[in-house]
Parts: sequence; structure tokens; C-alpha cells
Amino acid sequence: QVQPVESGGGLVQPGGSLRLSCAASGSIFIFRTVDMAWYRQAPGKQREFVARITSGGATIYADSVKGRFAISRDNAKKTMYLQMNSLKPEDAAVYYCKRFPDGPLGQGTQVTVSS
Repeated sequence: QVQPVESGGGLVQPGGSLRLSCAASGSIFIFRTVDMAWYRQAPGKQREFVARITSGGATIYADSVKGRFAISRDNAKKTMYLQMNSLKPEDAAVYYCKRFPDGPLGQGTQVTVSS
């Protein structure tokens, strides 16, 4: 089982950057063999897909973040990252990570984009 813990959220001005981390419990062997993904949920909205990284390192992004966000992983550290650049107010949400497609969500980390 891959149980994730998200961190790195905070308050940032529009145009700024943040790097989120997703630390997974469980064995390295299991982590390195699964796809992982980021999701987000803004107040009053449904949770939406943000980005996914496969076990082989291939990446997939939602159109809304393509070119601004970068997902990566460090299997030795059992950690996944989301580098978020050129942040917009509409990026504000609670960000969650999970094993894709059906792993448990972490507790989430809040991202606020405001001047």
C-alpha cells in the first residue's frame, strides 16, 4: 500500500512558484512500480486531475497546467514532486497526491494564490 503525505503548500502571489512534495510510505519496490498523480480541489468544485507520472517516468498533464507545472519523482526517496510556476488565482486549491488510479488520498496541502 502506498500511503501518501503531501507538503509544500502555502501562500504565493500570482506569477509565483511553489514546489509540492508527496512522500509515500511502504516499500521502495512498490513505489517505483506504480503510477502516481496529483489532484486538486477548490472550494465548491469537484476534485480534478492535475498531473500523472508513470512508473517509467512518462508525464501527463491537465490542459490547464500544461507548460506551467512539472511533475517528477525520486524513487529512492519514495517521493513525488509538483513544481508549479506562473501560478494563477485559479490554481488555488487543496492539492492531493495518490497512487494512480485507485490509491488513497493524502490529507492534502493548501495552495493559495493571491496578491
